[in-house]
Amino acid sequence: MPDAVPREGALSGTRIAVLVESDFYEPEIFYYRHRFAEEGAEVDFLTRLWGNDSLTFTGHEYRAPFTADRSLEGLTDEELRRYAAIIVPSGMVADRLRYTEDVDVLAPATELLRRAFEEPTVLKGIICHGMWLAASIPDKIRGRKVVCHNNLVGDVRNMGAQYVDEDVVVDGDLVTGRTGAHHHLFARRIIELIAAGRGRGAD
Repeated sequence: MPDAVPREGALSGTRIAVLVESDFYEPEIFYYRHRFAEEGAEVDFLTRLWGNDSLTFTGHEYRAPFTADRSLEGLTDEELRRYAAIIVPSGMVADRLRYTEDVDVLAPATELLRRAFEEPTVLKGIICHGMWLAASIPDKIRGRKVVCHNNLVGDVRNMGAQYVDEDVVVDGDLVTGRTGAHHHLFARRIIELIAAGRGRGAD
């Protein structure tokens, strides 16, 4: 399936990274592809390729295929700073990407998220069960206002976060969403923030 063609819009000149793996929530992932492009952003779907040129994943609801060919591994700090936002979606994506062969080493996706938290110009968007990916880096969440799926409220409180009962919560450079069904509200807030100059990424 070809990528959506960006048009001139409020996000022209920006790039947004969306992590992806199997058991993604189809309405959310396909919405991001088109909605961000509609505002002018280039959207990169990043994953762990395990040495392959590309991988085709299947969705959680309809087993819809989605092929990703951009690796989340090996991104330099400069490349990371080019993203206005990095999004950890709902579904089982975060659970799959947090797998690590060495339990004493962060999974590559978690390491990428950790590095993104070191970059204030990069918005961090985490929705629903996406918060699983941050479980190994609780210091990045501690003290932050967040919302997540009800199943993860205990998890985020154990990370030291302040749970807020709203559909979308913004705490500085961190945007969180309640469930995959709230992806449109979550995306709208990210678009508003980037259009207002937040998370414009590095030139």
